[in-house]
This record gives sequence, C-alpha cells and structure tokens, in this order.
Amino acid sequence: MARQDFQDNRARAGIEGTHRTGPRQGPTIEAAPPLPLTMPIFAGQRNTTGEYSHDPISLGILVAAVMLFISSGSTVLTRLARHFLYGEGHPDPVLTNAVLLNIALIIFGWRRYADLHREVLIRRKAETTALRLAETDPLTGCLNRRGLDAALATTLSRHVELGGNLAGLLIDLDRFKQANDVHGHKVGDAILSETARRIDTGLPQGSALARFGGDEFTALVPLMSGADPSGEIDLISTRISKALVEPIRHDGHTVALTASIGSAVACTPHRDDLSSTANDLLKQADIAMYQAKKEGRGHYCRFTPAMEREMLQRCRLEQEIREGIERNEFVPCYEFQIDLTSGAIVGLEMHGRWLSPSRGPVTADVFVPLAENIGIMGHVWESLIRNAFADMATWAPHLTLAVNVSPGDLRDPWFAQKLLKMLMEARIAPGRLEVEIVHGCLDQDFALLRSLFISLHNQGVRLSLDDFGTLYSSLAQLRALPLDRIKIDPACIVGIDRDEDVETILGAIGSVGHNLSLPITMQGIDTPEMLTKLRGHGFSRGQGKVFGPLLNGAELRRELAIYGLLHDREDKPAPDVPGTDADENNCRRTA
Repeated sequence: MARQDFQDNRARAGIEGTHRTGPRQGPTIEAAPPLPLTMPIFAGQRNTTGEYSHDPISLGILVAAVMLFISSGSTVLTRLARHFLYGEGHPDPVLTNAVLLNIALIIFGWRRYADLHREVLIRRKAETTALRLAETDPLTGCLNRRGLDAALATTLSRHVELGGNLAGLLIDLDRFKQANDVHGHKVGDAILSETARRIDTGLPQGSALARFGGDEFTALVPLMSGADPSGEIDLISTRISKALVEPIRHDGHTVALTASIGSAVACTPHRDDLSSTANDLLKQADIAMYQAKKEGRGHYCRFTPAMEREMLQRCRLEQEIREGIERNEFVPCYEFQIDLTSGAIVGLEMHGRWLSPSRGPVTADVFVPLAENIGIMGHVWESLIRNAFADMATWAPHLTLAVNVSPGDLRDPWFAQKLLKMLMEARIAPGRLEVEIVHGCLDQDFALLRSLFISLHNQGVRLSLDDFGTLYSSLAQLRALPLDRIKIDPACIVGIDRDEDVETILGAIGSVGHNLSLPITMQGIDTPEMLTKLRGHGFSRGQGKVFGPLLNGAELRRELAIYGLLHDREDKPAPDVPGTDADENNCRRTA
C-alpha cells in the first residue's frame, strides 16, 4: 500500500483506512454535503455553523431592485421601443434613471451574493479539514485519541448487534527515543510513518489504527465470530512484530527497532455497558504491553487477569511506600563487621527495612526497585540514613557504618552535599562513614562519578566497591576511583568447604587487593567452617550470619552494651573469633 494512499484514505474518511485487500470497513465520519453551485435567492440556506448563509442587506437590496425593475421596466422599455421604431414620444427620464439604477442594484446584489457563496464554500472546506485534523494524526494519517474513542464506541455498538469479539492491541516501539536523538527528528518522523504503514498492512479489514503520541500505537481489531480469539490475535500480533523488526532506511540512515505488544479481547458486551467495556479493553492492552516490556524488548503478551492483580498490588504497594515515608516506617537494621585477626567488632553495615503496618517487615530487595521506579528512593534513603546516624551517635567512636548507594542515588546532583550535611547535623565524623558503591553505578558517566567520589573522599568519607568478584570490574576503574576498600561478593565463597578452586580464586582476589593496597571485606560468612577456610587469605574484615542476625537499632544497642561499645561506656575486652570446633551458638558474633 502506498504511503500517499494510506494518508489520503484516512484523511478522506477520518478513520477509514485502506488495506491491500480492499478498503477497511471501519466507522467513518461523514463530511457535510457540498453546497449547490447556484444558491436560491429566497430560500434560507444554513452553513456548517447553523447560521443563515445569505446576507440580509444584500438580499434585501437585490429583491427590492428586482421588484422595481418588474414594475417600471416594462413601461420604460415599451416607450423606448416605440421611440426608436416609430418615433413616437420620448421616454420619461425619471423612469429611465430608475430602471438603470435597478439594473445596477441587481448586478451589485448578485455579485455580493456570489462572493458570499464562495466564502461559505471556503469556510465549509476549512471546517471539514479541521474536523478531520481533530481526529487524525497529521504525521502518520492514523487516528488520534479522540478519533479512536469515536471508532471504539461505533465498533462496539456494531458488535453488539452483529456479535463477535473485538481485540485491542497496544504497540510501543523499543528504543525509539534513542534513535530519534541520534538520527534527528526528521528520521524519527520517517520511522513513525513507516511503522504506521507496516502495522496497517498487518491488520485485517475493518480495523482502526491510532497513534496516541510519541511511539505508541493502538489498534482495534474485529475478530471473526466463532473463531478462537486468542489464537487469531496471537497470529496478528506475531505478524506485526515480524514486520517491525525489519530495518527502516531513510535518507542514508538505517534503523532497526523492535516493538513491545500487548493485546486484550473484549467479548460481546451488553449495550448498556459499552463505555466501561471500551475503557477496560484499552486498560488491559496497556497492562499486557508493560508486561511485555518487563520480559524484554521485542516481546508480545496477551492480557491475563493475573497481570491486572499484580499491577493493582504494585500500585497499592507504591502508595503504601509513599505513606510509609511520611510515617517514618523505613528503619535501618545492622549487620556486624568483624576484624578477622583480632575478632573485634569494628563496624556495621546498614540494611533497610520497611515496617509496614499491613505487610510486616519488608526487605530492601522488595521496596527498593519500586521506590526507584516511582522516583522516591531518594526520600527513602534519606530517611534511613538519618535514622542510622541517630543510632550511630550512641556507638563507640571507633565503630564505622557502611551504607549502600544505588545508581539512582548518584543521579541526584546534590547527593554529596546532602550526605555531608546529614553527617554534620548528626555530629558524625566523616571518617566513620563508608559508602559502598554497587557495580551498577560504574555503568553511568564514569568521569562524573569519579569527580563525585573524589569530592566525598576529600571530605574524609570512605569509599568501597561492593560485590567485587562476580560482575565486571575493570582494574583500571579500581585504580581510577579513590577506593578505601573492596568487598567480596558472597557468591565467591559458595562451596569453599568442598571445592579447592574456590580457595584458588579467593587467593587471586586477595592478591589483587594486596597489590592495590586495598583492604578486603569478605561477605557471606555463614558457617564456622567457612570462617576457618577463609583464614589466611588476607581478608581484614568479615561479615555474615555466623556473627549474628540482623538487628534493629534497639537490639543493637543492647548487644553493644554487653561489649561496652556504647558511646557513654568504656570498651571491654572482646573474646577471640570462634574456630571450627566452636559450637554454632557461640558463633553468633565475635567481639
């Protein structure tokens, strides 16, 4: 189907499209009938706005002139004829002048009325064009949201009468913004136009295609009565997905994109419930499309009730997170960090917990992704840090606190200033704080991150690289960042009690830390056997379940009081680190 035909057909009928097998029989917006070439003088014509199309003054002059011409013209014309033919008498000058005046008035009135006729035709054409533009997308020739609403209502009404099912497809291009930014808006417009053409080619007759703006398209697809709606819509979606995978070439540029597609089917609705059926159809297709995006680029998903339940639960969870920030429900829990040489408690790592009134304690791996997705993780993080600093003020001055920061935290341009301000307000020495950088942070603008980390390091804040040994870590990055410590991922010691290769790998990692003059913290030490195996590898600190469970602020103060590690008490000697022969109950912690 040619591009011009695709636009011209939609422009002509508002929402009528064309298909390679013939015109699509979708609902149409009928244009107003054209005005006649000659307009009755006495009949009252109305234009598209409902006003009379004739000019009363011009019409009055024209009618009066015609009546005067009829009443006096015959007398004057008769006398003129007799005068020129037989030489009898002379025409009355007054009557002659009146006839000439009437003729002039008739000509003037008719010209004025003809001009008005042309003006009405132009206005009618402009209003028809405006009506078409109000319901179509000028770039692609597809419907817009208003046009789709009209098409949806009309199509549902027809399906109530004729039976059958109606499917909704929501199609969203993946990485379109990136292509638009790289190649320019001209290429981006060409991509959208070609995408609309390919989608339209893959739709059956009677379908309606709309673009809601950006790179999102919606299609209404009538399904054959009696056929399996799921199988039919799956076939259509697969056909469209394959068509959109083909590269698009324009003006020397070649762009390859994929699309995420979600579908939903509305069974034959009741006539009194068309509005809710239309809203549900588009909402369900939207839910399915976002599920397809979650599964990866270029995926297709058909709506299921489980998707909607998951979305509703997610929305409720997001709302509860917002309310939890206001009610200060996000509290820190702490994990001990132990000096593996002396067995002393030297620091703690903060873990976030959400004490939800309805859900109970919720771990960070549940609420952090949601909070980052809705853009409020910064508020959650600040609440946790302030509470942790308040707890930290009661600890012995040599105890440190390790906190994780996410890529979202570091995108805040005021991150360093906010952190240092909270340290000053809590009267905490910057050297007691250790900021743990996760690997995801290194995927951002490295030069900008390095500048941020150097700023924090210059203020005395310590920096460590978390989860080293499992994800990609460049030695050049380790040297470029002002790190004070690296932390080994717990996955590196899985199977250490039965696999000699694990010890070999740990020895190599220990050599890297030694050569870079970076002390190493070993995470995930969960059993006394692991603790024994790890001795001698040069790790300065350790943490894990063998040293005790996570503790909230009150529980931690009680434990620290036992070992004299509160700020207002003298430190007490700490026992040695338990060995492999120690009972597991005695390995709750070393201090």
